[in-house]
Amino acid sequence: MYLLLLVLPLVGTVLAGFGGRWLGGAGAARITTSGIALTFLLACAVFPEVALAHSPTLLRLTPWRTLEGVGIYWGFLFDPLTAVMLIVVTSVSSLVHLYSTSYRSEDPHLPRFRASLSFFTFFRLILVTADNFVQRFVGWEGVGLCSYLLINFWFARIQANKAAIKARVLNRVGDRGLARSRFGIY
Repeated sequence: MYLLLLVLPLVGTVLAGFGGRWLGGAGAARITTSGIALTFLLACAVFPEVALAHSPTLLRLTPWRTLEGVGIYWGFLFDPLTAVMLIVVTSVSSLVHLYSTSYRSEDPHLPRFRASLSFFTFFRLILVTADNFVQRFVGWEGVGLCSYLLINFWFARIQANKAAIKARVLNRVGDRGLARSRFGIY
């Protein structure tokens, strides 16, 4: 159940991104919106177990890298703060997906937009559930990349390009500060 929380937005991204030509805009919208809504329901099911029953869960999947005796694992931590943030992230994302279904219904590139939006949700969940600083940095970078993709969705418009470049430059400044603080903690 815990890993399904993270996998569902990624599955929606892959299906809408690579299968959008065959699914069409309405099919991509149905798949991504239902995947995020199901993720929200799973987050609501995780909350009582983790936060109310005080039963934090740590999932260590695989070693990612070993540096001078320090192992960095690809893992996910579900504690009370994470459970609350999962509900916040998935509820807001569900509402955004639902709202954009009618708002963007006439857009011919709707599957690409839906894939970017689900990918953004996936990286926010990675950011929230990360159990180490390196994985949290990966989530942070993914959120920055997806925000660039969403801002620059209409890439033929000059203003969208300028806004996306500005957002990316400002994210770089934040990335440096985040990296310095992480290295300072180590």
